[in-house]
Amino acid sequence: MPPFTYDAPLAPSPAGFGPAGPFPRANLTHTLDRRWLHYAFLSRDGRRSLVANAAWLGPAADAGDDRERFTTILLLHERGGSWSSSQFNAGISAPPWSAFRLPQAHGEVGKLAIGARAGAPAVKLDLARTSRPCTSQCAFFGGKHHLRWQSETGVRATGTWDLGAGPVDVDAVGYHERVRGRWGWPELGEWVFGFANDLAGDPRKPPAWAGVFTFIRPIADSRDTTASFMVWRDGRMCRHFPRRNTSFAVRGMLEPDALTVAPPLARLLGVRPMSAVPKRLAISARLGDDWAVLDFESEAAVRIVIPSETSLHAFSVHEVVGPCVLAGCVGGRRFEIETRGIVEFSGGAGGD
Repeated sequence: MPPFTYDAPLAPSPAGFGPAGPFPRANLTHTLDRRWLHYAFLSRDGRRSLVANAAWLGPAADAGDDRERFTTILLLHERGGSWSSSQFNAGISAPPWSAFRLPQAHGEVGKLAIGARAGAPAVKLDLARTSRPCTSQCAFFGGKHHLRWQSETGVRATGTWDLGAGPVDVDAVGYHERVRGRWGWPELGEWVFGFANDLAGDPRKPPAWAGVFTFIRPIADSRDTTASFMVWRDGRMCRHFPRRNTSFAVRGMLEPDALTVAPPLARLLGVRPMSAVPKRLAISARLGDDWAVLDFESEAAVRIVIPSETSLHAFSVHEVVGPCVLAGCVGGRRFEIETRGIVEFSGGAGGD
């Protein structure tokens, strides 16, 4: 599987408004410049989960080299087992598929292959959009740091997944996002993010209901805290609950035996003991007569250890899978679905 290269030309968008995306065609020049594409999928039968990242990072400050760095990682999970992970150098098909790459019609199938250099875990996917993205959102913190992100639910993924015992056919529904900005991990502090799609229904149509939430709490100033909860109906975002209308609550801690460390070589870095992961998470939002709740229960987690460019402490991202209930009322229309979701609990660069 060839690594990604920058040689492929970016065609202009059909309307002539610039590059096809998913990012502006501009070089990363600062060590803390970042761009990434994030993929997360859950199989319709509830047995399997996937998380993958493709990240472009600014040049290292002390390397005497002004070239961008490119990293990739793939994590797969089968219910009842632990997460399986590649290193940060997984092979990926070029260019990586993105819902934000134009032109791209709904129902049009694109290819995405990601795999560990050792052969497994690996996936070969046919991806297609069924929904529309949310509006782009921004967070500014620490005086000089910022990030911008945009997400889309209801991405359909069919193809083969291989956790090491050979490829199996999987039909999944998931989530895709793009993130760009300039920030350091200690300044970012911590975040909680998650999503849930209705896994039932016609696989050719968008999920009847879907939800995405985010919470960012930088360490320097509590006024920089941001949060949102978004709800999709039949493929279109129908409600965006802003920060002041969104709240979070946790209860209990996930058993240590349900957590693993990734990538495999991270065990050699001498990082601090693994942070505790909440066993239960509830996100609620209300705006006028509209309300939504996502009640998530942690089942299995993987800790991804990420070096910090400006600190000796490692930053941890915990990918957690489990059952959840998404319920609410939007525009007088009530809904409640039982499904499975993926949540990220992140933090730790400050050594706390």
